[in-house]
Amino acid sequence: MFDVKNKVDFSTAHEGVIIGLFDKHEKFGGSLAKLDEIFEGQLTELVKAGDISAKFKNISKVHSFGKIGAKRIWFVGLGKEKDFSFEKLSEALGKVFKAVKASKLRETAILLDTFITESVNELEAAHAVSESFSLAVYQFQGYKQKSNEPEKKVENITVYSENMDREDIQAALTVGLAFGNGTNSARTLVNIPGNLLTAKDMADYALKLAAKYDFEVEILDKEEIEKLGMGAFLAVNQGSTEPPKMIVLKYQGKEEWQDVIGLVGKGITFDTGGYSIKTKAGIVGMKTDMGGAAAVLGAMEIIGEIKPEQNVVAVIPSTDNMISGNAFKPDDVITSMSGKTIEVLNTDAEGRLVLADAVTYAKHHGAEYLVDVATLTGGVITALGLHTTGAMTNHETLYEQVLEASMEAGEPIWQLPLFEKDKERVRNSKVADLNNSPGSEGHAIVAGAFIGEFAEGTPWVHLDIAGTSTTSKEHDLGPAGATGVMTRTLALFVERFEPIGK
Repeated sequence: MFDVKNKVDFSTAHEGVIIGLFDKHEKFGGSLAKLDEIFEGQLTELVKAGDISAKFKNISKVHSFGKIGAKRIWFVGLGKEKDFSFEKLSEALGKVFKAVKASKLRETAILLDTFITESVNELEAAHAVSESFSLAVYQFQGYKQKSNEPEKKVENITVYSENMDREDIQAALTVGLAFGNGTNSARTLVNIPGNLLTAKDMADYALKLAAKYDFEVEILDKEEIEKLGMGAFLAVNQGSTEPPKMIVLKYQGKEEWQDVIGLVGKGITFDTGGYSIKTKAGIVGMKTDMGGAAAVLGAMEIIGEIKPEQNVVAVIPSTDNMISGNAFKPDDVITSMSGKTIEVLNTDAEGRLVLADAVTYAKHHGAEYLVDVATLTGGVITALGLHTTGAMTNHETLYEQVLEASMEAGEPIWQLPLFEKDKERVRNSKVADLNNSPGSEGHAIVAGAFIGEFAEGTPWVHLDIAGTSTTSKEHDLGPAGATGVMTRTLALFVERFEPIGK
């Protein structure tokens, strides 16, 4: 896919070449000066005339007319160097890779050195190239009949870098591609309709991941879930004809099973809301209610590729939430795996119920730190909109590590408060230890507070991706549909994780 070369040779034949252009208000330097010389100064003239622009994300295509080996040049504007960042680089690369894809080329080259600044080094730029390419050209195939015309897509990218060792650049490209591909895997899972992605299908997917990356795997069926007393998880599954699956993947990167990170993802493959049924408009799109599970599985794929020296247990409770004569109801009282009883006030607040037992089970497998991810509440959209993931925690030091990873991944999160009065609201029941829905006020907060009752004293971060897991518009790093949000954040968090207090 990626071929690294240490010497720029403009005579080499390519279908295209991608070049970054900063707004420096001065003559071309380095390899660009050589290129301008080949064009007898005409590139400088095109910049002066505004036909080639360094404005951020502006794409200028110039045909070479045989002056160099590449048939066409894509100049991508990078703006001012002082404002440049890894995130901006990713967006600019995503846009130019979309343009290359639209031109139906099979290969192209890129001059890596033209994207380097004090804020983004060669290895970071190489990571951005492969990650952005993977994300930008992703397309969910869907289920329409296919034409007989062969699909044309970019199959090879030659990366020219004169300043870094070829093996180091190749390694960075490999890691970036793993991050992009893992995110795309999560996107695909979220995009699959609920009738084609049942709990069993998700379990089968996890088994394939385990076989590929030599993870330890455990798939609990309904009988085993019953024996373990996972009453909260089972209640959500009561109305379904599809049996539930508790999916566990373990990655051991250390000699001893210690400092274990627990990643817990909500895996509701379709959510009707149960007897607290969703509206006609609100029920459409509920195939995406397993976005948290998809993010965890995508992160595990990345972890399997990059093999960090960490220990991770991934736990995914998977079922749909359906209506039938057997379905659980408002006013029911159920008993969770932890032994805590729960008064059900809203059957559409099912995500926190399945996560309650999953968090308990992650601790059962030795998780000393917990991060749960879920498309949990509409309240987080009201609070933070569609671009920011809501976060809650019982441990600020752990949260800071997750926050740092999210910033590096370009997946912003914002911490919501968790006060004692919020905890008191979910503990307010006349017939049980907890209630699952104390009201619409601060809905995202009380949902997180409920999960926190099962994390108990274990350091824990909750991520509500209800607003960020999908998008209705195409963007620089992907199409409309599932975003795969938090996949890269989780993988970076695991890769960079430092045990707390050690």
